[in-house]
Amino acid sequence: MAILDKHKFIETNATLLLVLSFLVVTIGGIVQIAPLFWLENTIEDVEGMRPYTPLELAGKDIYIREGCYVCHSQMIRPMRDEVERYGHYSLAAESKFDHPHQWGSKRTGPDLARVGGRYSDDWHVDHLVDPQSVVPESIMPTYGFLTDNRIDGEYIGDLMKANAIVGVPYTEEMIANAQLDFNAQADPDLDYDGLLERYGEDSVSVRNFDGQPGTTEMDALVAYLQMLGTLVDFSTFTPDASR
Repeated sequence: MAILDKHKFIETNATLLLVLSFLVVTIGGIVQIAPLFWLENTIEDVEGMRPYTPLELAGKDIYIREGCYVCHSQMIRPMRDEVERYGHYSLAAESKFDHPHQWGSKRTGPDLARVGGRYSDDWHVDHLVDPQSVVPESIMPTYGFLTDNRIDGEYIGDLMKANAIVGVPYTEEMIANAQLDFNAQADPDLDYDGLLERYGEDSVSVRNFDGQPGTTEMDALVAYLQMLGTLVDFSTFTPDASR
């Protein structure tokens, strides 16, 4: 009863309740925030991570524009059923170049964090043009118009500059060659050696993604989807135990 009486006294004394609540919130905040000032980086550096190529960056913006994040998450939680279905749990480093991140909070469709390389380009195009043709139970709308929307990357350099302002490590060389790299990734007949040198020969796919002449929004979106989850080699990845 003595404890209850003291608790009642606190609850009926507005000033005391306010002071004690402030102390609890302050202590909790210090415990959570203060350690961050002693960390050089809160995101573990992971080998293989790189900024999006110009074409992939354009594809990410199309993904966001069309609201794909509303039905598809891009974060695999460290739970057995998720890891068995989708692959290795997501790392913070895999989202460090996303502004905004695409973790999502709802899955009407499957998680896409590791969709890259899981299906062919033709499958992705068929799925976007007519989702029910490859997944009969799908309620996804059609995006066939993407194959008709030609893009030339005229403003992709400006988009990369904007991303660089918020911390994405695009170099002056990358930005200066943005439009060339944009077109080269979707056209193997062009000179793409510079693209591979700037972004990594082993991590960039160069091909006509939608099988149609010219570069389209479908090319950009499929290029983006095909790189998701492919940059980190989890067969050699070892978590940093000090974090």
